[in-house]
Amino acid sequence: MGVQKRTRKYAKVKRIIGQKDARLKKNQGKGEAEGKRKAKGDDIVREIPQVSSSLFFQYNTALVPPYSVLVDTNFLSHTVQHKLELLSTMMDCLYAKCIPIITDCVMAELEKLGQKYRIALRIARDERWERLKCDHRGTYADDCIVDRVMKHKIYIVATNDRDLKRRIRKVPGVPIMSVARGKYAIERLPDAPEK
Repeated sequence: MGVQKRTRKYAKVKRIIGQKDARLKKNQGKGEAEGKRKAKGDDIVREIPQVSSSLFFQYNTALVPPYSVLVDTNFLSHTVQHKLELLSTMMDCLYAKCIPIITDCVMAELEKLGQKYRIALRIARDERWERLKCDHRGTYADDCIVDRVMKHKIYIVATNDRDLKRRIRKVPGVPIMSVARGKYAIERLPDAPEK
């Protein structure tokens, strides 16, 4: 028989109340004040955004040919990389007449990018496309496009920008066009032909 191993019993430490404990008198007043603040916050009436009358189960009845397509900087550069014709490829994708629309912000962004994007800039300056004037400050095209789409749900947004796509997917009834495998692809347009 071996010797039994004994475990040492260390002195038990008394538990001490922390400085921020709610049971202390100095902290009891703070807890009541926070409770009142939370109760006051529940009474706030939140505004529910008005849904467009043209939306029917996220099907946008305002989208009819000729389609107005808001073109993004990224979309133009991908079109140049894949050597695609802008208008004819859009018409092949949608089987309808399209009007490419380029905002001032997109033009400013293309001009800032410099020599690498000169061909995309030349395509954007074409007189066949419609130009939209921007009345806001700054030249961040993504915010401009999202804001315009939120106000008027009559546009198809043409972009390859992942973040912009994510933001537009949150807006109901707005289709997204992108460049994929040498052609244009459309998502969230119910009448679009399946290939």
